[in-house]
Amino acid sequence: MTSLDLRRLRIRPGEQHRERRAVELEPYDLGGQRYEPHPPGPEADLTLTRTTDGLVLELELDARLAGPCFRCLKETEIGLRVRGREYQAGRGAADDEELRTPYVEDDTLDVSRWARDAIALGLPDQILCRSDCAGLCPVCGKDLNAEPHEHADVELDPRWSALEDLRDRL
Repeated sequence: MTSLDLRRLRIRPGEQHRERRAVELEPYDLGGQRYEPHPPGPEADLTLTRTTDGLVLELELDARLAGPCFRCLKETEIGLRVRGREYQAGRGAADDEELRTPYVEDDTLDVSRWARDAIALGLPDQILCRSDCAGLCPVCGKDLNAEPHEHADVELDPRWSALEDLRDRL
């Protein structure tokens, strides 16, 4: 876990602390598939700005995830530019939950958890090898990108016969 001890920062209101560090990331499980971060510890830029009553936290990193395409299961890799911003109120307003970030606990910023959540929010609905991926054939399971084809004699499930009769009558 990558973390940052906020107690060691000696910044006054209006001042900033900038730091670049590797962030340990765990793999993601999406749709029953595993997506590994490459590299497992991408470099992140952290900017912490002291305000009169708190701390503004900013995170910026480029992340890459490798795993199977949602449609054809071919190994693919996607890249994301992630930016996050959080606010941590000072001790006087710390009772107001809306003014606290969930990533700071006991004056320690959990950078790994924050980066992981920011990446998850930036992921597309489906991770695809390419935008026009045709996927796998539902009949034979072959990759339709490499071998486009159709099956002429598709045997229908007999349980659908009642609907076929209804279609013929209409």
